[in-house]
Amino acid sequence: MLREVIAVGVLLATTPAWADYQCPVKPQDDVAVTAQQVAVSGSNGNLTISPQGEMTFNGKPVQADQALRQQAVAYQAALRSDLPWIDQGARQRLETSRSALDKVIVEKLGSDSHVRTRLATLDSGLKTQMDRVIEHRDGGLYFHHAAIDQVRADGEKLVQNAMGGILQDSLNELGSSKSSGDNPLQALMGNLGGLQQSIRSEVSKQEKDFQAFGQQVCGKVGALEQQRKAIWQQVSQ
Repeated sequence: MLREVIAVGVLLATTPAWADYQCPVKPQDDVAVTAQQVAVSGSNGNLTISPQGEMTFNGKPVQADQALRQQAVAYQAALRSDLPWIDQGARQRLETSRSALDKVIVEKLGSDSHVRTRLATLDSGLKTQMDRVIEHRDGGLYFHHAAIDQVRADGEKLVQNAMGGILQDSLNELGSSKSSGDNPLQALMGNLGGLQQSIRSEVSKQEKDFQAFGQQVCGKVGALEQQRKAIWQQVSQ
């Protein structure tokens, strides 16, 4: 039971790093956002859009009417807004979850618990995985759609690899605690129950926020895809 409860807590904390939130829309393009332009590249071709709506498609200038130019301006503005919003939201929730679990560990196992170090190491590793999907480089933001599935798999491996050490440290540290009756088994069971309850409580507090964030992300991804398709249909003719 302890392994399952800790696993749920850690997995919930890491969900934003790779989850698709059961979203039916899956990105199929890479996106590069810089001050000069937004570039969208994928199997359907390569499109660049300036903040003013000037476009190239597969390297050739696009002669756009006013309506298409307005669509292009709106699409590149949405990418400039939505990608950072998703990135920041995921990172904030990862940090909030790490902090909440760390607080539980300090309360139940003490500030010198080695579990805190393991959680910090896991947190750092997961943030590195996030950078593979939404990368900050050279003053720009780069979204790599092909990295999503691999990052999900690698992130799960990080969690599973960390679980063994977290479980062992938790049991060792709980087992070394003494109850007032100095009964090792009673102390272990009592502390185990308290740790389980505290982790469950934190999971419950954050679950609705994670679900709501996931639905918002899915909505933004779907809207972006609709905008992209509308522009592609016109520039690829």
